[in-house]
Parts: sequence; C-alpha cells; structure tokens
Amino acid sequence: MYNKGYLNDKVAVVTGGSKGIGASITEELAQEGAIVIANYNKDLKKAEELVEKVKEFGGYVSCLPGDVTDEEHMLRLAETVKSRFGRIDILVNNAGITQDKIFSKMEANDWNKVIDTNLNGIYNSTHSVLPIMKEQKEGSIVNISSIIGQMGAVGQVNYSAAKAGVIGFTKSLAHEMARYNIRVNAVCPGFVNTAMTEKIPENIKEKLVSKIPMGRFAEKEEVAKTVRFLVTEGTYITGQEINVNGGMYM
Repeated sequence: MYNKGYLNDKVAVVTGGSKGIGASITEELAQEGAIVIANYNKDLKKAEELVEKVKEFGGYVSCLPGDVTDEEHMLRLAETVKSRFGRIDILVNNAGITQDKIFSKMEANDWNKVIDTNLNGIYNSTHSVLPIMKEQKEGSIVNISSIIGQMGAVGQVNYSAAKAGVIGFTKSLAHEMARYNIRVNAVCPGFVNTAMTEKIPENIKEKLVSKIPMGRFAEKEEVAKTVRFLVTEGTYITGQEINVNGGMYM
C-alpha cells in the first residue's frame, strides 16, 4: 500500500540510495508515493535498514546492488527495474566518493577512483536508463553535484573536477533530451551534515560555518526536498544547477 502523493506509482532509481543524502532522497520520494529502487554498492545492512524504515510509513523501496563504475552492472539494474515495474520515470545520480589530497601528493589512483565514481558513474547509470525514458517520452534526471564543483577547494582537485563535470553533463544532456520530454537538472549542495562531513576537524568546521550566511550546515532532508521539487512540481525546469548552500556564494 503506497502513500498517495505527486509520485504515486512512478518508478524512481536512486544511485547510492541506501545511506547519507541518498537515503534521505529515497525516503522523500517514497513518501510522495514513488516506487523507489535504491542502488547500493557494498553496505547491505544499511540497505536492509532503509527498506524497513520506509515500510514503517507505508512506502515502498527495493534495494538493488550495483557498482556505478561498472557499465554492465548499471545495464543489468535498468533491465531488472524495467522488467519488474515496466518503466523508469526518475533517475537520481547521487553515488559519490571523496579521496582528498593536495594535488602535488595526489596519485593517479586517487584521481581515477573519484572521476570513475563521481563522473563516469553518472554516464553509466544515465546511459542505461535513457533508452527506457526515451521510449516513454518522459522522465526526470537529477544529478547531485556540489558547491565544490563551482568554487573549488584545497585538497579536492579530483572531486571538484568531477562535480564540475557533472554540471556540464547536466546542461548539455538537457538540450539533447528536451525533445523527448526528459528533464535534466543538477542539485549543488553546500556543506551538509553527513558521515562525510563528520570527519572534518571541529576548528575547520567552525571556519566553514562562519562563511555560510545562514550559519549552519544543511541537513540531508533539505537536499532531498529540493530533489523532490524538481521531479514533481518543477515541470518547466531543465538544464539548471540548483544551489542548496545557505547563501554561501562563490
């Protein structure tokens, strides 16, 4: 029994959808009635916990494993979802990692792992899902970029390059897909309270907060609600980068 909402009976795929910002997006879409497939790579326990949490409020989520860096994995995931549910209406490209180092100390593996997950992963998942959306002549894709892709940051040349690439990917694909009634947008969070930012030393965190006009990090749910808006009410929005950064302008 699904909740009734804007997304009743719509099918959504969220990569990296079992924890962090991805889990919040999964929950938000499920609360709007979507059938959500949360893709995860390794953490089966987190995926199972999410399934149970969503069941408690009457939503539906199915967690499917798959490495976004592996094109075959993403093709199989898309085929499985199409076979099981008949369609894919929404794709949220959320999966991402960091491998922070000053560039002079950054090794090729540090660069390649981040580019492969954060940028090539978006190619793999989108390329797998697009034929289904084009056949339907409708769909909505939301790519999670970052303020770091807009303004850069010390120790994050690899991450910044990947996230800037996501923005360019979004704008160009939006031009190509508009004729098929497929919208493509990016959400660019600032600093968000997640397991990733918990690792930031307190003195550095205080300096970052001092640069944010709203005086705090975002909550994961605030990013998720922006995604929800884009896939529900944002019907004339495409090719945009939506900033969720508390006024932390470049």
